[in-house]
Amino acid sequence: MKAPVQKRQLISGWPRSDNIGWLVRLALVLLLVIAAATIWVTNRLMTDRFTESTRNRAELRLALYSGNLVSELRGNRNMPQVLARDSILIGALNSNDYSQSTQRLISHLDDMDAASLLLLDLDGRIVATTDRNQLGAQRGSESYFVDAIRSNATIFSVKELETGSYKFFYARRVESGANVLGVIVVEVDLQKFERAWGGISDAVMVADSTGTIILSTETRWRGLTEDEALQRETPHSAIERAIRATSDWAAVPAEAYLAGEAVMRMELRMPVYGWRMTSFTTYASIRERVNGILALEIMGFAILLALVFYALSRRTALRMALFQRESAELRALNARLQREIAERKRVQKTLAVTEQSLAQSSKLAALGEMSAAVSHELNQPLAAMKTYLAGARLLLRRNRPEEAVSSFGRIDDLIERMGAITRQLKSYARKGGDTLAPVNMGDALASSLSMMEPQLRHRQVQITRILPDKDVWVMGDRMRIEQVMVNLLRNALDATKSVSEPEVEIILAAGETATLTVRDNGTGIEELESLFEPFYTTKQPGDGVGLGLAISSGIVNDLGGRLIARNARERGAVFEMQLPILEDDVEAAE
Repeated sequence: MKAPVQKRQLISGWPRSDNIGWLVRLALVLLLVIAAATIWVTNRLMTDRFTESTRNRAELRLALYSGNLVSELRGNRNMPQVLARDSILIGALNSNDYSQSTQRLISHLDDMDAASLLLLDLDGRIVATTDRNQLGAQRGSESYFVDAIRSNATIFSVKELETGSYKFFYARRVESGANVLGVIVVEVDLQKFERAWGGISDAVMVADSTGTIILSTETRWRGLTEDEALQRETPHSAIERAIRATSDWAAVPAEAYLAGEAVMRMELRMPVYGWRMTSFTTYASIRERVNGILALEIMGFAILLALVFYALSRRTALRMALFQRESAELRALNARLQREIAERKRVQKTLAVTEQSLAQSSKLAALGEMSAAVSHELNQPLAAMKTYLAGARLLLRRNRPEEAVSSFGRIDDLIERMGAITRQLKSYARKGGDTLAPVNMGDALASSLSMMEPQLRHRQVQITRILPDKDVWVMGDRMRIEQVMVNLLRNALDATKSVSEPEVEIILAAGETATLTVRDNGTGIEELESLFEPFYTTKQPGDGVGLGLAISSGIVNDLGGRLIARNARERGAVFEMQLPILEDDVEAAE
């Protein structure tokens, strides 16, 4: 009896098929409820959003139309005043000779955006016009002629034609002294705006100060008020087709009714003559855009429902596919691991040969660096020796042997300095180990400037020295300190080669440290991070190999100080050599 009980307990651990079917039905009901709620919320939100968007576009379109209309009126308002002062037209009215008047008006029309120009004599007869068919016509009873004769300002008038359309005129009388000779009339073409507005689905109309429609995309509205126009049956037009296509649309409260259907009404008061512009926009685009989004949502939920059924039916197949993919990935990983092991063995075999080549390359690089350093550091003493030899040769020719001997003594000092520089390069490679002694920084600076005398003699450089009242002493090697000073001074001179008024300022100060500051007015330093690295240089090829600052930084570091470089606020570079100051036992050292 125990075995059957155990079997029933094992089977009860798995979900039964009827439970699975109930869960699937519940999931489907929940999915349908969520879909209905989502579609309802989307319909409301998108309707409000697209309605507001359509309203904004309609307001923008109305502002654009109004601006174009006002610009056209204002652009032609001043033309009668200009034409009324035309000497040729005034002369023609005085002499009754109008042979050149029509051509004159045509030439003015080419520079304007008006429909036509008319010149009327004092009797109201057209004596010159850009439309030759109107020559000789009588316009004395027109309002623009009568009002212009009575007023000394520009008159604007609107004339209704028998066809129901309107024409717009600017008129001004032509005077010669105190005599009135005639009237100049400018006809403004506003019907071109009606033609431009007719290409959209909106209905647009312009009413004057009395409420009468004078411009409209619907021709049958002209001459009526807005209420009369909205009650009239409109012809079969684009707006009527849009209204009939959305006759069941009632999601937004109607602002106006056109042909019995709801439309969106926009009104804008124009800053001319009390005119008002009104547009009527349909809701067709809103319904189409909302329906498009709802269709996408319904399609998405349908696809989701199909995917749910597909997932239920393919669960086992997907699990098997997952196992197969994992097995394939494991096999690929194993093969890649074997390739990496083989590659590592090959790399280890070649590593020994590479290390030997690297050691030999390091020796060659060190030899090249030492050769470049020797050449770099000996160029300055050699240049000075060449100058002193030339001076000694000149002194001997002039029978001044005592001064020549002095030059030879300086050459001997330079030779000694070259030997010291060679020893210092060897010391740089060893990183220290020489005997240090008290050094007067002022004397070392004077000696360095003396060594730079040949270069200073060939260039007009303003050297400013600021020294303290008391001597500044440090513990170090004077030869190496002078070497650093010479490098800083030479770099400052090289940096001012492209400056019209080169200046170098040298400041020696004593505080917590002995600080020597060298400032120039050159172009400054672009890459401060790489400045003290070996073989980094900003000079032209042949002028330096980039070891001067690297050697100088090593010397200052060996003496317990530091070498700092920065750009000045205005222009140029600033180098500071800071060394520990020697305050005690200075007199004993002397």
